[in-house]
Amino acid sequence: MDWSLLACGRSGHVTYAPAEVGVRRQLRAQTESGEAWRCLRCGTFVPGEPQLSGPAAQAPAVRRGKEIRSALILRVFAIERLVRTLVAGVLAFAVWRFEYSRQSVAAAFQRDLPALRSLFHQLGFNISNSKLVGLIHHALTLSPTTIKLVAGGLAVYAVIELIEGIGLWLTRRWGEYFAMVATSLGLPYEIYDLASKVTVTRALFFVINLALVLYLVSTKRLFGVRGGKHAYEARLRSESVMEAAIEAAGAERGRGSRDRTERGGRDRTECSARPGPGHRGGRHRTRSPGRLAADELVRGRVGVQLAGGDVSGQLLQL
Repeated sequence: MDWSLLACGRSGHVTYAPAEVGVRRQLRAQTESGEAWRCLRCGTFVPGEPQLSGPAAQAPAVRRGKEIRSALILRVFAIERLVRTLVAGVLAFAVWRFEYSRQSVAAAFQRDLPALRSLFHQLGFNISNSKLVGLIHHALTLSPTTIKLVAGGLAVYAVIELIEGIGLWLTRRWGEYFAMVATSLGLPYEIYDLASKVTVTRALFFVINLALVLYLVSTKRLFGVRGGKHAYEARLRSESVMEAAIEAAGAERGRGSRDRTERGGRDRTECSARPGPGHRGGRHRTRSPGRLAADELVRGRVGVQLAGGDVSGQLLQL
């Protein structure tokens, strides 16, 4: 399954026009119907104007492929955490209210218990040995301090589950760390609980919590596992369409610089190999400074002689 295409089909494409010309060239294409821009999520070219524009460094971070699937899994865990928050919050409020209305609850319980016992007896149930009835009896005998502690503990548990749920839903790294640590702290108690008695509910909660811890550590590379945060961010960059466009633009500039350097080198080589005044018959003759001075002296004498001959001729004519 292509999670990127699935997300684009559900939420729409994400196109971006970077301000840098080289990067912009990598993300833009010209079609018969006009210009098209590459989607940062699924990688396909989408006809029309880009949705956003600006520097490449400010392009939106878009989840792709496995990150979309991971976000979906984490949100499933987040919903489960938020359900726990709701249940724990309701229980905390009920226990807190029970402290202030315990006498009325005890009176109502004692008044209605015989009728309930008779009703369930006719249905074939004996509620005298019911765990629920025993729990209510035990709760009615608790001290006010114990009831407040129970209510406070449930409230703290609800807050912890709420923070876990929000962090997992937003797929923030701090939320992943918080959920992993908070869940791991509860695993020893759950193991002890299962050792004392195995029930479907206890086993289900233990499997869910253990799966969350292993999934976070493995896929999000928490606490340095599989290279840690740097390896995780490197994998995200390697899958980013914008990062690929930036690297392609940089490689194109590098090739252009090398081509200009090579052309300049060839031009200098051709200029140095071109025949100059000192070449004869394609062969360059090098003359020493003494030879050059002698040649200049000879040319000077010849000039003087020629000049003298012209003057003598003119005098004879006169």
